[in-house]
Amino acid sequence: MTSLSIVIDQHIEEATFLAGLRDLAVHAPHYDLAHLLDLDKRIEAHLDALQIGGLKSLDLVLQQLNPNAQGEIFAATVLAFEAANTCAMAQLAEHLRAHPDGARYMGAALGWLDWSRVEPWVEKLLGSPEALFRCIGLAACGMHRRDPGAVLIAGLAHADAAVIAQAARMAGELRRRDLMPTIRAHRHHKDAAPRFWANWATAQMGDEEALEPLRQFAEQAGEFQYRALCVLLAWQQRERSIAWIRQLMQNPEQRRIGIQAVGLLGDPVSVPWLIQQMSDLPYARVAGEAFSLMTGADLALLDLELQDLPDFDAGPNDDPEDANVALDPDENLPWPDPPLIAAWWQAHAGDFQAGVGYVLGLRQSESSYRQALVRGQQRQRIAAACGMARLRPTEVLFPTSAPAWRQKALLGEPAGFGR
Repeated sequence: MTSLSIVIDQHIEEATFLAGLRDLAVHAPHYDLAHLLDLDKRIEAHLDALQIGGLKSLDLVLQQLNPNAQGEIFAATVLAFEAANTCAMAQLAEHLRAHPDGARYMGAALGWLDWSRVEPWVEKLLGSPEALFRCIGLAACGMHRRDPGAVLIAGLAHADAAVIAQAARMAGELRRRDLMPTIRAHRHHKDAAPRFWANWATAQMGDEEALEPLRQFAEQAGEFQYRALCVLLAWQQRERSIAWIRQLMQNPEQRRIGIQAVGLLGDPVSVPWLIQQMSDLPYARVAGEAFSLMTGADLALLDLELQDLPDFDAGPNDDPEDANVALDPDENLPWPDPPLIAAWWQAHAGDFQAGVGYVLGLRQSESSYRQALVRGQQRQRIAAACGMARLRPTEVLFPTSAPAWRQKALLGEPAGFGR
């Protein structure tokens, strides 16, 4: 292997690892927009280096495609579409036909690139007779918040459940109220994905009938649970939300989602209860997160976290006999120190009014949701985007997974970096 190949391989290794990390970071409780920007800068630096390597870089990354490829698909897509290399695009397409689970990494890469660069290729994807590539095209449009017009309507009438789901999601992101009757037709779809995204979309356009299906998703552990919860708490009448949360609290199996719901509701009357939950190890960290979402108190910054970490393992572990393989959703959250937090609350409770919703220490409003989008962690930012959507019913949803420089531009914040 030549010295150039060794250098290129190093950049491929870093770029693909970081692209996989980003896939997790956009939903992570410990990444804020500044951290995401730093991560995006690192990814872009390695991609720039690979582009300098030209065709050799592209060939080497394509050679690394395998059944488990993730970040490799992201890097290969960026290089192939930047160079308009149709042979490489065809090779990527063949790989995804055999291993469709990697499709979201191509969609993410097309969302990463400038719209002017990918628009003609996205149009080809949208016109594909294959559902897989039509989904990727719709996902790319969604990342850029670009309306594909008639293709979106066709997607909602497609025979493939994945296409319907992606089209419904995009219609919701774009707030296509004119498509609500068509989207509603999938409210009771037999497949979970189109059923969820159809109700998620119309709920954010004021459809109260979509809230009950979303409550069902919010009560079930899975990939849609937190998204359903954020939309539900943003759009459901406050009294109904309070009654529903009380029901959750009575069910031990719903305790974690109940804690998250309390944080999203933002009523400081629940703070003493949240502090109590911090003494129960399985729920301590998520209770701390809910407390921070409501009050704006950064547990690490204010030294409100435990110094001696408890002996607690939420799984998974290395034991092949252990059936628990689920990742710990709170792994990167701080462990709260209940006595210290109780003392902090005693000193600051007077700054809050019972019966009022707060986000990061401010009354829930368009301004405070914007502040949360600027300085909140990713799970907080996802919730803030839903809150903002409730108050700005005609605007497209804020894209919390988009490249950080694009998000900063939308927020009017200096990025100091961009494509």
